[in-house]
Amino acid sequence: PTTERRHEPRRRALKNGRIVFKGHSSTLNCTVRNLSSHGALLQVAGPFGIPDAFDLDVDPGGVLHPCHVVWRKERQLGVIFPSLEAAE
Repeated sequence: PTTERRHEPRRRALKNGRIVFKGHSSTLNCTVRNLSSHGALLQVAGPFGIPDAFDLDVDPGGVLHPCHVVWRKERQLGVIFPSLEAAE
């Protein structure tokens, strides 16, 4: 069995998102599959070319959340919001 390392449970979600990087000059669409105040699960076309750190725009046009990738799979990324992790 895997050990749960999250600070709080994630809520299931099905939201449009954008991965924003390279000084906000590059974006990739994604789907936010679960979300908490500490991180998210993103569904992507493929994880290649996505940097380890980027901004996440949930429901594009909203607030940008700085993210750091903690794991990658074929079509998924697990990210944390480091600014919120450091605040605790």
